[in-house]
Amino acid sequence: MVSSMNIGGVEKSLLSLISVIPKNKYKITILVLEKKGGFLKQIPDWIKVEEVDWYKKIKPIIMQPPQRTIKDYYKKQRYIKALFFLFIYLISKYFNNRHLYYKYVLKDVQNYYDKYDIAISYQGPTDIMDYYIGKKVTAKKKISWVHFDVSKHEMNEQLYKKLYKNFSKIFVVSKEAKGKLKAKFPSISEKTEVFSNIISKRLINEMSQEKVDFDEDYQGIRIVTVGRLSSEKGQDLAIKTLYKLRQDGYEVRWYCIGEGNERQDYEQMVENYGLKENFILLGSKVNPYPYIARSDIYVQPSRHEGYCLTLAEARCLHKPIITTNFTGANEQIKHNETGLIVEIDVENIFQALTDLMNNPKRCQQFSNNLIKENFNIPIQKEKIDLLI
Repeated sequence: MVSSMNIGGVEKSLLSLISVIPKNKYKITILVLEKKGGFLKQIPDWIKVEEVDWYKKIKPIIMQPPQRTIKDYYKKQRYIKALFFLFIYLISKYFNNRHLYYKYVLKDVQNYYDKYDIAISYQGPTDIMDYYIGKKVTAKKKISWVHFDVSKHEMNEQLYKKLYKNFSKIFVVSKEAKGKLKAKFPSISEKTEVFSNIISKRLINEMSQEKVDFDEDYQGIRIVTVGRLSSEKGQDLAIKTLYKLRQDGYEVRWYCIGEGNERQDYEQMVENYGLKENFILLGSKVNPYPYIARSDIYVQPSRHEGYCLTLAEARCLHKPIITTNFTGANEQIKHNETGLIVEIDVENIFQALTDLMNNPKRCQQFSNNLIKENFNIPIQKEKIDLLI
């Protein structure tokens, strides 16, 4: 179960997982809250994709402020429902227990009609999907798959203490992220495992050969960043860093691949800094690899990650890499050997970039070390087999 198949790291890792599962061995359903997204067409035709029939009804309730929901009930003269919703909301807030809230919101949602060997809440921690898989789906084994750094991700502890009791395994995408999850929920330590995102180096290199128009006539340094346009991915740090670089006379352009709810703010920021010609928002790309392959430096300026898939992809393409020191960065990059790991601020990113741009030999050394690296993110579908 995922929210949609929008172009993003979680959805891409799901496609990679599917790619190594033999179709003659399993029947797979991908259950989505909303059947949309640029990756929908990438799902093999032997896999069933199904949209839940209840999300449209409850989406306004869980997405909008509770005051708005109460107001909507009053407009429809559903006074008792408004009062009961207010009561549940206040009780949940007073006891800091979202379990009561979701139990009420989903009380009229029927249990899923089919039964499975394994049911996976793949986009965890996400309250609505973890609750639905945990409480409304019948399966012999249940997995919650944690893709984020839980120390940076808001989780209602009362809710998850109850929900995690319904799961046989909790998979986490990096060792550091696993440690942070266990620190928050010590009771789940024994059923928590690292399950690395599956990466196909061969496929990434093949896809990187696709022809794209990427400012081929530009003679300066081309920097690429891939990620959803959001504060956690740090594109605002990239904009400020580019401004400093160009103020210091560096001929450089920065290309951001991805889409998100911060686009308008970033466009305004680019305008304010006078960078319209040199900070390029390319939007979502189903295949970002040709842009990474043709860049001079890859930068990941994220504030937090669980396991950064785009960083792994840049490693596959042997790019000189600068990454901020988010969760899992040290598991992918050896500082001063296969890239640079810097603190999460403009000055440190700026210093690292000037260092690499002034030292082409160092860039080449990083690339050579990545070529020699035994890059092998293990195929771990055997864990699924063992669970069944």
